[in-house]
Amino acid sequence: MINIPTEFAVEGTLWTLVIFSIATWALIFVKGFQQTRVVLANRNYKKAFWKAADLNAAAAQDDQSGPAGRLAHSGFSALREGDAAVQDLEHSGDRQDVLERYLRQQLQKERHRLDSGLVILASIGSTAPFVGLFGTVWGIMKALSDIGKTGSASLDVVAGPIGEALVATGVGIAVAVPAVLAYNFFVRRVRLIGADLEDFATDFVNLSQRSGFRLPAEHSTSRVARPEKIRNPSAPGNQEVFA
Repeated sequence: MINIPTEFAVEGTLWTLVIFSIATWALIFVKGFQQTRVVLANRNYKKAFWKAADLNAAAAQDDQSGPAGRLAHSGFSALREGDAAVQDLEHSGDRQDVLERYLRQQLQKERHRLDSGLVILASIGSTAPFVGLFGTVWGIMKALSDIGKTGSASLDVVAGPIGEALVATGVGIAVAVPAVLAYNFFVRRVRLIGADLEDFATDFVNLSQRSGFRLPAEHSTSRVARPEKIRNPSAPGNQEVFA
């Protein structure tokens, strides 16, 4: 009979679950901080965007700290490149098509950023119970092996291996539950943020349509110099004339 190192198998299973647990809680804190920062950045940028006088004023902000700012920056880039009349495949089509393509590509990039790490949570949540069950199987095999060696099925022979097996199963479930709950929570938040960005992109297209998918010309704030008045000594009564 092959001597199977069951002690190392159970111990390795428990250490694997500990690593899974550390990765799960690290991702929970990282993703929680990331999504909180994203929500605040989007809120602040959109508040400043809608307070702007026109698209030029909004484009002057150039705040790319959040997804909404980067999405607007991509839209403004499409409008500026449309004015430059660049002739290539990237800018082929009318201005609206180019703008929508830029916004759609940026939306995909933002979704990929928000989705990063969620696959790990899903994988841990789905595999941790089976890893624990793997330790349970090895613990039972250890108990059966001890019974075969001693020829006795007394409690002192099987209690240790069976106890290790139950611990492995319990740890696997304890690791899987937070991972699954966190994954569902973060996926819902990503969907809400994505829907909010899609609404903002639609509003951006509508605003651009009003200006013909061009950035409106900036209004000059400098005033035209008024002509100075001088006195004409030769005029009757020294009348004031404009120079």
